[in-house]
Amino acid sequence: MGATSSHQGQIEFVDTAAGATIQSSGDWVIESLRGVERKLKHFAGKTHSVHVLWDVSEVRHVDSAGMMLFITYYDLLTRHNCAMEIIGASAGHDKMYRLLRQYVPELPVAGAAFSSRLLGLPHALGKGSVAFFLDMAAFLSFLGENFIIFLLALRHPLSVRYGAIVKNIEEAGVRAMPIIALTSFLIGVVIAYQGAVQLEKFGANIFIVDMISISVTRELAPLITAIVVAGRTGSSYTAQIGVMKITEEIDAMRTMGFDPLHFLVQPRIVALMIVMPLLIFFADIVGILAGMFISSIHLNISYGEFLRRLQVALEVKHVWIGLFKGPFFAWMIAAVACFRGFQVSKSTESIGRYTTISVVNAIFLVIACDALFSVLFTELGI
Repeated sequence: MGATSSHQGQIEFVDTAAGATIQSSGDWVIESLRGVERKLKHFAGKTHSVHVLWDVSEVRHVDSAGMMLFITYYDLLTRHNCAMEIIGASAGHDKMYRLLRQYVPELPVAGAAFSSRLLGLPHALGKGSVAFFLDMAAFLSFLGENFIIFLLALRHPLSVRYGAIVKNIEEAGVRAMPIIALTSFLIGVVIAYQGAVQLEKFGANIFIVDMISISVTRELAPLITAIVVAGRTGSSYTAQIGVMKITEEIDAMRTMGFDPLHFLVQPRIVALMIVMPLLIFFADIVGILAGMFISSIHLNISYGEFLRRLQVALEVKHVWIGLFKGPFFAWMIAAVACFRGFQVSKSTESIGRYTTISVVNAIFLVIACDALFSVLFTELGI
């Protein structure tokens, strides 16, 4: 039942020598609180560090909205260092207060601000560490499940989705060739120009062939190709699986008895592991051709002379080392991308967030893995 006009909620403020007095009256119910809330907000905004006496003896009926309004501004005035004193509360008021108080978060005391700033860094560090280890545990669990799926595929070859693998090879390989060609060509141009400037000083122009061929085939082509694939293909994997999760297609697959890891993850990982060495070999060719073109223009090394020196300088092991890295890079990119895709929550905002995380994680892992391979091969004398 709504409050009548004679029992509308009222509030008055009186300044006293001891501080301020708040006089509440009428029915504090939801229908009559708009004017009360406006007055309380104005009063609380200008009242700090005084004694406040709040008289509620003339308040008749109180509903949950009225009590929550009282609790909110009681806490706010306390936050303003006001000494609060309540008089005239009835047993019904006390019962309603105790019922609702447990659901109101307590405001932090003023003295805790400094200590919270001091504890902010350790708290953030601890929270980030826990989140990192939980994320790593989830990722290792994801890898373990995929390893089991792979073993089952080896045991039952007919269960492998070869059509999906071929389609992903086309998406991740054939359609990636233009951007791979462009980046590899530019890398070859940069190495040729930078090397030519230094070698020309010593009259060692012919050694530009050694620099281009070994650096491109052994390090730069695999690394640049993996970074491009991580940004292009890895991001698409995360977005595709994320959209399927938002539209509840993955839940529907599980309901129908289909394993999403078998149908969505395995074809992508296998396809990328197949196509990555081919893309690296393609990048090797384009990078060396770009270096040969710039060497002819800038150092007057003919194409025939470049190719003859290439046969002497470039050992086959350098090519094989670059190709050997491909499946490892592909496995990391595809696994991280699919894992992040399954982490997408039911909001479109999370697609962008986890796609970004996926690309950053994949590029970091590729660079870290390449560094480990470089150290390992150097120690082995390869």
